[in-house]
Amino acid sequence: MRLWGLSLAYFLVLLDTTVLTIALPDLRATLGGTLAGQQWAVNAYTVAFAASLLTGGAVADRFGAARVFRVGVAAFGVLSLLGAAAPGLGALVALRALLGVAGALCLGGSLGLLAELFPAPAERARATGLWAAITGTALAAGPLLGGLLVGLYGWRAVFLVNPPIALLSLLALRRVRSPRGTRRIDGAVQALACVFLGLLAEALTDSSALAGILAALALAALVAVERRSASPALPGGLLAATWPELAAGAMAGFAFSGALFVLTLLFQDGRHLAPLAAGLSFLPLTLPMAVNPVLTGRLVARYGARTPILGGLALLAAGLAGVAVAPTAWPWLAATGFGLSFCLPALMAGMIAAAPPGTAGTAGGVLNAVRQTGATLGVAVLGGLPHPLATAAALTAATCACYAATTRSCRAPVTTG
Repeated sequence: MRLWGLSLAYFLVLLDTTVLTIALPDLRATLGGTLAGQQWAVNAYTVAFAASLLTGGAVADRFGAARVFRVGVAAFGVLSLLGAAAPGLGALVALRALLGVAGALCLGGSLGLLAELFPAPAERARATGLWAAITGTALAAGPLLGGLLVGLYGWRAVFLVNPPIALLSLLALRRVRSPRGTRRIDGAVQALACVFLGLLAEALTDSSALAGILAALALAALVAVERRSASPALPGGLLAATWPELAAGAMAGFAFSGALFVLTLLFQDGRHLAPLAAGLSFLPLTLPMAVNPVLTGRLVARYGARTPILGGLALLAAGLAGVAVAPTAWPWLAATGFGLSFCLPALMAGMIAAAPPGTAGTAGGVLNAVRQTGATLGVAVLGGLPHPLATAAALTAATCACYAATTRSCRAPVTTG
């Protein structure tokens, strides 16, 4: 029951990354505004989410994962109600940004709770697989659910899905308690981390040179302050212990989101499919991510995270290459989806297992921040290339080879003991 509560909360977080996109025409007809304003109605959530991920994990490690989780989920439900009643585009953009912050708290708390509630590595691996399977349905459900709700009730209905799910999640975990951590939080470091990640996401999303320059300056300031801080944003040893998983996570986000963007344009502009039909065309890609992670969890429990990560990256590369050259796309889309369904849950399990004690929330936040940055970069880079899918396939294959070489002797299998 507790695992279902965790999964429902992350379902909300992922659902809101995609569900509003298909509602933009109805949103434009109701609230008006410029094209840039409508884009920010979508991007405000993802930018704020990416900017807050490190802080969400650190806050969960410091104040207790259960407490931070409940605050994040409750805020998500309340802000969704306010979003449904937004009187104008500016208010909606602001509320979407606050939803992104609440989503980061949900995620930081849920990852910390996964480590606390399932301390045995094999048990945690199985739990992570089920958690990923339930939350993976959000990727498949977002465009379909959004299209259905908007068609029946208008764009405001997409926000009214969240409060009941948030309430169920809170009820499932109402008795769970977490101890406070001993780690201190350096406000300046966390603020600079938020500013850097937000500016980086903005630079990649809107191809803004100014945001890129400011992001570089923020990064330089962050490095300088981090070196002198008694409470750094990245605890000692975290990057050294987990950098292979971080590189693989960035590549998975890059390939998936970039391919999704390119294929969306192909289906709607090239093949002139309606939005709902285009969403259905992605089912071979998204459905494996909803059903296969349960198997991945069992594989991680038996063989460790390394084998599913390598197999997933190899299958992802093969699937992208097949979509790029084959006349029939759906078998290769399915291969891509299965590759991701092996890789992503195993990466999360491997990241938590490799992280130093007491840093599970931060480790999960770092992985998701890296994945989100990779996803944003994938859209920005692959969308402007002449052969985007072939490029993504080649880069994924190279990442697979690098991960195999760098983890050969330092990723022991998880035993079922």
